[in-house]
Amino acid sequence: MTKRLRRLLVQESGYSLFELLQVTVILAVVMGALTTVFVRAMNSELDMNQRFQAQQEARLAVDKMRREIHCATAVTPAGTSSSITITLPAQCPTSGGSQITVVYDTQLVSTGRYRLRRAGVRIADYITSPNAFTYTAPAIGTLGKLHLDLPVNVRVNQARETWKLTADIVLRNTTRL
Repeated sequence: MTKRLRRLLVQESGYSLFELLQVTVILAVVMGALTTVFVRAMNSELDMNQRFQAQQEARLAVDKMRREIHCATAVTPAGTSSSITITLPAQCPTSGGSQITVVYDTQLVSTGRYRLRRAGVRIADYITSPNAFTYTAPAIGTLGKLHLDLPVNVRVNQARETWKLTADIVLRNTTRL
């Protein structure tokens, strides 16, 4: 009986414990590498989506500002270039039928991060400079002009990723001198 068991055991083929451990270690290394690749790809996609949304918000804010400022009759800059007040006549679509004033400003959120606001309501985020507005008053033969400079960056500490949006908006309803 023991001879028969030995013969059966000798004929059995299989893997030793050492071989199983080797395969397990190799599998763990490969799975760890794949997991790292997938996590980095997901983080990159999230970062790209945040940057795109911040840039899109800034573009939409400038478009809205352009429509209002084209219709404005006056722009009054504050002492710094972080705030302007525009006067909208009654015929402007966003004035509601009567002359109004609207304040655009930049608000500090955290170190190096600002929000662009219209009448206290956020219209763009992740602006990296508070000095967004430069106003040129009407001169002889020219209309008033507002220069916007909006640097956008989701990661403030990485200046190389800053995306700049600039626009020159002419006030069509200002009086020429």
